[in-house]
Amino acid sequence: MIQKVAMAALLCLLGCQPAKTQASKEPTAYLFSYFLDNGQDGLHLAYSEDGLTWTALKSGQSFLAPAVGGKLMRDPCICMGPDGEFHMVWTSSWQERGIGIAHSRDLVTWSEQSFVPVMAHEPKAHNCWAPEIFYDNKKKEYLIYWSTTIPGRFPDTEQSRGDRAGSVVLNHRIYCTTTRDFKTYTDTRLFYNDGFNVIDATIAPHGSEYLLFVKDETRSPAAQKNIRVATGQNAQGPYGPASLPITPRGLWVEGPTVLKIEDTWYLYYDAYTKHHYAGLKSTDLKTWQDITDQLHFPKGTRHGTAFKVPLPVLERLKAVH
Repeated sequence: MIQKVAMAALLCLLGCQPAKTQASKEPTAYLFSYFLDNGQDGLHLAYSEDGLTWTALKSGQSFLAPAVGGKLMRDPCICMGPDGEFHMVWTSSWQERGIGIAHSRDLVTWSEQSFVPVMAHEPKAHNCWAPEIFYDNKKKEYLIYWSTTIPGRFPDTEQSRGDRAGSVVLNHRIYCTTTRDFKTYTDTRLFYNDGFNVIDATIAPHGSEYLLFVKDETRSPAAQKNIRVATGQNAQGPYGPASLPITPRGLWVEGPTVLKIEDTWYLYYDAYTKHHYAGLKSTDLKTWQDITDQLHFPKGTRHGTAFKVPLPVLERLKAVH
């Protein structure tokens, strides 16, 4: 098992999920981490002043090229830890049993990249997709979670699908590990299972509760490949049953990420069959309004993470060419 995986050669203390983890009185800016095409050229960043119009930084160039695993950097999730350091996890391959991790003080200069074999103990594990990282303030540790399919593990919801490796069996569930120092990790465990194929989970604090947005990955004539949300009392679960779909019926979507700006929640997702980003907003988490026609993202934006940063961080990024 992953139990205590040694990771020397890390240059930083790391951390969390989109900077919803640290209260700050200083002015904040909104950033969006994303990838293009297949993720082969690495990390891209965009910024916004209102959560609607997003502008690519560094003229749309990559900030960090992938160097571990399958040399991809898909689904980059960045957060700022309580010490002010940024931490990023990503999908490093379509089929490997681990994820990529790196750290930065300014989102410009990054630590040496590391590959963490979070599913090495499962020889039949097919993948490790869309990892995210969240600082659990209650337990003072980092929660890292992702989706994996293990053939035979949940036979009642297994589905066959053709992919880059040919015909495969899918039965995704969300798994997780925790760490306090990014040198040792707890045993990987099942994090979320509501009886359906599920990928692309993201956590958002909401008062004394936590929201878990997920993609229902069920593939059938009646399935809509939608986003649903569950609620829990603790960041590390358990989470209750998922809601009914909150995304538009008939639109296949993935990669949910959320921002709360003042009293409004903004939910962004990749409408991948339409090749554009889409979104909803809500003030009560019950009624959602489609804002897709108000959104503007850099061309080709794929599966990103929205997060808040101190304003000086954005000013530093704007100076990078």
